[in-house]
Amino acid sequence: MDLRLLRVFKAVADCGGMAAAELELNIGISTISRHVKDLETRLRLTLCRRGRAGFALTPDGQRVYEQTLSLLSAVDAFRSGIAAIHGRLGGELELALFDKTASNPQARIAQAMARFAGQAPEVRLNVHVASLNAIERGVIDGRFHVGVIPTHRASGSLAYEDLFGETMQLYAGAGHALFKGEPRTMNWTQLRGHAFAGLGYHSPNMQLAHARQLVRTATGFDQESIALLILSGRYLGFLPDHYAASFVAEGRMRAVAPQRFRYDCRFAAIWRPSPEPGRATALFTQCLAQAHRQAA
Repeated sequence: MDLRLLRVFKAVADCGGMAAAELELNIGISTISRHVKDLETRLRLTLCRRGRAGFALTPDGQRVYEQTLSLLSAVDAFRSGIAAIHGRLGGELELALFDKTASNPQARIAQAMARFAGQAPEVRLNVHVASLNAIERGVIDGRFHVGVIPTHRASGSLAYEDLFGETMQLYAGAGHALFKGEPRTMNWTQLRGHAFAGLGYHSPNMQLAHARQLVRTATGFDQESIALLILSGRYLGFLPDHYAASFVAEGRMRAVAPQRFRYDCRFAAIWRPSPEPGRATALFTQCLAQAHRQAA
């Protein structure tokens, strides 16, 4: 019963409210409300506030949510362990991906998923899209089993498997001074005179901006937000060339001196090596490695 109440609470927190969790849980709002109230009574804590101002976790609720993620992750690991004793793979695998990887022709993640599903049909694959930092934190705290991120700095708490590359180019939107073209002699120093939209967390994007002393006057926290800032015509920004291709084809943005203002980055699979990963985690990372080695 306690696990069921915690799963209901997690769904409510993930969905941002009881009404939003109704479809996810397939039970009525009144039942969801009663379950959350029962959990609050058992824990003797107020976990969330709901009313005209909207739904929000209390500070205690946030801490209980984080502990719930750890507990449910341990329960899933237990289930996987029991399945392994019976000689089969079961349970769930939580995979977290950096955004806009699906359009990258170098990424073979879909092929790895197909390979994994064929070898572990009883494992439920849950796919999340998150920021680089959120994926790293999620893998370290056990919320995600495997992540795929741009490599930027190594953590001693994680294991890495190099997978594929990506080319980032500088883009200007229609209406920007550089949209119609740039001086042939334009260099990085001159680029500093233009407003720059960069990612707001440690990443290859931030590393380059610091190294080239670009002035970040707008901040995005995913590739789509950077694309919108570029499309405003007020900012320059870096985007993956495969993601920007549709905007370029529509005449809504163009690459600025693409042979000069660009950088390449690598993507890697990450997982937590200690405690020893479950069989499903090990198999999925193996499928990722094999799919990308075949493409090389």
